[in-house]
Amino acid sequence: MTFAAYLSNIEKQTGVSPDEFIRLATEKGFTTSGTKATAITDWLKADYKLGHGHAMAIYKLLKEQDGLTN
Repeated sequence: MTFAAYLSNIEKQTGVSPDEFIRLATEKGFTTSGTKATAITDWLKADYKLGHGHAMAIYKLLKEQDGLTN
């Protein structure tokens, strides 16, 4: 499965677009340098019922968008 397909499946499952996840993560302070993947994946699993793989895809999206580092 391609990364784009992962994002498409996530949007179908949650009703939230990739751009919207970026906005929401930014509002929560998750797009600052040094934010750990666990903080983001825990949020996505709790609030959006995403599995680990899909949550990590959103983390990857945020990391590539905002230059997060672990």
